[in-house]
Amino acid sequence: MKRPLVRKLSLTAALLAGALVGTLGVSCASAPEGTTSATLMLDWVPNTNHTGIFVALEKGYFADEGLTVEIIQPGEVYPEAAVAGGAADFGISFQESVTLAQAEGAPIVSIAAVLQHNTSGLASLAAKGVTGPADFEGLRYGAWGGPAEIPTLEALMECSGADISKVELVTTGFSDPLALLAQGQIDLASIYYGWQGIQAEQMGIDLDVVMMEDYFDCVPDFYTPVVISSEATIADEPEMVKAFLSALSRGYTFAAENPDEAADVLMRAAPELDGTLVEESQRWLSPYYLAEAPRWGEQEESVWRDYSAWLVEHGVAAALVAPEDAFTNRFLP
Repeated sequence: MKRPLVRKLSLTAALLAGALVGTLGVSCASAPEGTTSATLMLDWVPNTNHTGIFVALEKGYFADEGLTVEIIQPGEVYPEAAVAGGAADFGISFQESVTLAQAEGAPIVSIAAVLQHNTSGLASLAAKGVTGPADFEGLRYGAWGGPAEIPTLEALMECSGADISKVELVTTGFSDPLALLAQGQIDLASIYYGWQGIQAEQMGIDLDVVMMEDYFDCVPDFYTPVVISSEATIADEPEMVKAFLSALSRGYTFAAENPDEAADVLMRAAPELDGTLVEESQRWLSPYYLAEAPRWGEQEESVWRDYSAWLVEHGVAAALVAPEDAFTNRFLP
């Protein structure tokens, strides 16, 4: 599922986040005796990016690790600011967001990759006949506002010998890109195929999708989403971080190996979701939880290094972020 606008995390927002815990709706109910309480803030409403979390909850994997975990959704502040400011112990974020926040000095660290590869793409109605970025010329692109969004579009087109000045940029904000495409208000939109691509199939909207994974030579692969924590939590409560990731690893590994049962778990946790969409999305997305990685959550230094350099090269980030500052694998089981 596409997340709302990826923000450059200001240090002011990070520092204020701790004071906004009431606004976020985080309850501080005491954990059962002998357990440790922790909070995890999602990036958006529950979806198949989050299935392993709800599997770990329902199957008692957190409890096995001595944890009582509360799941919260973003409110007045978002996961990066909430985690940096101490209002949440963990959050779901994105490599882009972590890199930009780190470049501003925010003390957040990626501790696990939820998916091993970028599953987004640029979608258009099949009737447009788009086969690659060279065909984007003359189209209207629905821009939702991410800092790397237009540089990514430009890089894809330049790689294909096309000119982004021949694309009309239409500001759409958080509007549903599938509806805008179907209604003819835009011709091209960024989507996450594992959710919106599957949704389009079920709605009978015939799309062509230029997948980012086919153009990693133009725009480097990056982890989306990731699990984050703060430098303070990592330093002060390393055993809690290790226990949390041990449970999450079990949850996502189960979801990778049992997509249908995992989809049922997500539906019990979020019954407002469309069951058919969840089932098909889970089957499509589950292989990305591990892909070729030796274990769930594994992150590679080259992915962080290359994408940070790309963000600087294209004017999105002001400074390079050292991979060792941005992520760690040391708490993975």
